[in-house]
Amino acid sequence: MGGEPRSLTILETRIESPTVKSFYFEYSEDVEPGQFLMVWVPGVGEAPFSVSRCDGNTVCISVRKAGEVTSALHRMKEGDKIGVRGPFGQGFKLKGNQIALLAGGCGAAPLLYLASVASRENKKVHAFVGASGKDEILFKEEFEKYGDLHVCTDDGSYGRKGFPTDAFEEILGKEDIDAVYTCGPEKMMKKVFDICSKKKIPMQASLERHMKCGVGLCGACLCDGLCVCKDGPVFEDQLLGKMKEFGKEKRDACGVRGEV
Repeated sequence: MGGEPRSLTILETRIESPTVKSFYFEYSEDVEPGQFLMVWVPGVGEAPFSVSRCDGNTVCISVRKAGEVTSALHRMKEGDKIGVRGPFGQGFKLKGNQIALLAGGCGAAPLLYLASVASRENKKVHAFVGASGKDEILFKEEFEKYGDLHVCTDDGSYGRKGFPTDAFEEILGKEDIDAVYTCGPEKMMKKVFDICSKKKIPMQASLERHMKCGVGLCGACLCDGLCVCKDGPVFEDQLLGKMKEFGKEKRDACGVRGEV
């Protein structure tokens, strides 16, 4: 659904961490885990956000304060108006009976929604959540409700010191994982891809690029000739394996190439 944003009222806000805040609003469109919404802050601008929770017509986005739009969102409160359009892109295709979710930072948002759907379908969920430190761990209690949780922190202040991929490799020797889903820093996701390729486990990754239009018109989010906003943001392993830029290159807001 493109076009003009639909004006909606923020129903509830929730502080998730010192840098992440969640916003709830009513939205009548069906949103799949992994799809995203374009959210407009009046007078400031628009940015894409994955859905972290969805219960009937109540939808939640979880936003890390990083730039002008996200900082403006963090200043908003219940009763304020935002513009929303979407959903856009290709979401996760839920497969397998025993699945692993690997999240880095705010990549936990779409995987939380996926975990809730997987739990309702009686799938065994193993969640691996990475954060810089204890205060930045996202959705701990909810992931624990949906399955087994393994927390990794960069500084070792909570859980295992290190990366989600380290804990994931250990679990592979003990559990029969038959599908993997990941969202987070692209170097982490590339390592997930390499592990799954070696073990021959199907995997899907949600990529992040500069998505300005959401419908594949502006070309700002191109990755190996594909529009991440339209052809992704979720890609399956067969296609990821053909991408030369995956895990290596991305473009800035002006289209200039750089390392991920």
